[in-house]
Amino acid sequence: MNGARGNPETVEIFLELAPEDIVFIKLIVEAHEGLGVLRTLDRKRAVIVVMTAADMESDVRAMLASLRDQVSWTEIPPTGAALS
Repeated sequence: MNGARGNPETVEIFLELAPEDIVFIKLIVEAHEGLGVLRTLDRKRAVIVVMTAADMESDVRAMLASLRDQVSWTEIPPTGAALS
Protein backbone atom coordinates (compact mmCIF):
# COMPACT_ATOMS: atom_id res chain seq x y z
CA MET A 1 0.00 0.00 0.00
CA ASN A 2 1.45 3.33 -0.98
CA GLY A 3 0.53 5.83 1.69
CA ALA A 4 1.52 8.95 -0.27
CA ARG A 5 -0.92 11.78 0.46
CA GLY A 6 0.10 15.44 0.60
CA ASN A 7 3.63 15.56 -0.79
CA PRO A 8 4.20 13.04 -3.62
CA GLU A 9 7.78 12.71 -2.38
CA THR A 10 6.56 11.59 1.06
CA VAL A 11 5.00 8.26 2.01
CA GLU A 12 2.94 7.89 5.16
CA ILE A 13 2.57 4.43 6.68
CA PHE A 14 -0.23 4.26 9.25
CA LEU A 15 0.04 1.61 11.97
CA GLU A 16 -2.03 0.48 14.90
CA LEU A 17 -0.23 -1.30 17.73
CA ALA A 18 -0.27 -1.77 21.49
CA PRO A 19 0.08 1.56 23.32
CA GLU A 20 3.09 0.29 25.28
CA ASP A 21 4.95 -0.38 21.99
CA ILE A 22 4.80 3.18 20.65
CA VAL A 23 7.99 4.31 22.41
CA PHE A 24 9.91 1.23 21.25
CA ILE A 25 8.95 1.78 17.58
CA LYS A 26 9.73 5.50 17.90
CA LEU A 27 13.22 4.75 19.27
CA ILE A 28 13.91 2.28 16.46
CA VAL A 29 12.80 4.75 13.78
CA GLU A 30 14.89 7.52 15.35
CA ALA A 31 17.91 5.20 15.62
CA HIS A 32 17.81 4.75 11.85
CA GLU A 33 18.59 8.41 11.28
CA GLY A 34 17.27 9.76 8.01
CA LEU A 35 14.98 6.78 7.40
CA GLY A 36 11.79 8.40 8.61
CA VAL A 37 9.86 10.33 11.23
CA LEU A 38 7.20 8.94 13.53
CA ARG A 39 4.14 10.80 14.85
CA THR A 40 1.59 9.51 17.31
CA LEU A 41 -1.87 10.34 15.98
CA ASP A 42 -3.97 8.77 18.74
CA ARG A 43 -2.27 7.65 21.95
CA LYS A 44 -5.35 5.82 23.30
CA ARG A 45 -5.92 3.81 20.11
CA ALA A 46 -2.14 3.59 19.59
CA VAL A 47 -2.26 4.85 16.01
CA ILE A 48 1.00 6.15 14.59
CA VAL A 49 2.25 7.30 11.22
CA VAL A 50 5.75 6.75 9.91
CA MET A 51 6.62 9.36 7.31
CA THR A 52 9.46 8.71 4.90
CA ALA A 53 10.79 9.79 1.53
CA ALA A 54 9.19 7.84 -1.32
CA ASP A 55 12.54 6.34 -2.32
CA MET A 56 13.05 5.02 1.24
CA GLU A 57 9.64 3.33 1.54
CA SER A 58 10.95 -0.20 0.90
CA ASP A 59 13.67 0.28 3.55
CA VAL A 60 11.13 1.49 6.12
CA ARG A 61 8.78 -1.38 5.35
CA ALA A 62 11.68 -3.85 5.69
CA MET A 63 12.63 -2.32 9.05
CA LEU A 64 9.03 -2.54 10.28
CA ALA A 65 8.73 -6.14 9.07
CA SER A 66 11.92 -7.04 10.96
CA LEU A 67 10.24 -5.88 14.18
CA ARG A 68 7.23 -8.20 13.84
CA ASP A 69 8.79 -10.78 16.18
CA GLN A 70 9.02 -8.14 18.91
CA VAL A 71 6.04 -5.89 18.23
CA SER A 72 2.66 -6.77 16.79
CA TRP A 73 1.36 -4.03 14.49
CA THR A 74 -1.26 -3.68 11.79
CA GLU A 75 -1.08 -1.32 8.85
CA ILE A 76 -4.28 0.64 8.51
CA PRO A 77 -5.54 2.88 5.72
CA PRO A 78 -5.22 6.63 6.24
CA THR A 79 -9.00 6.87 6.68
CA GLY A 80 -8.76 4.36 9.55
CA ALA A 81 -6.23 6.64 11.22
CA ALA A 82 -8.64 9.57 11.52
CA LEU A 83 -8.91 10.83 15.04
CA SER A 84 -12.23 10.12 16.67
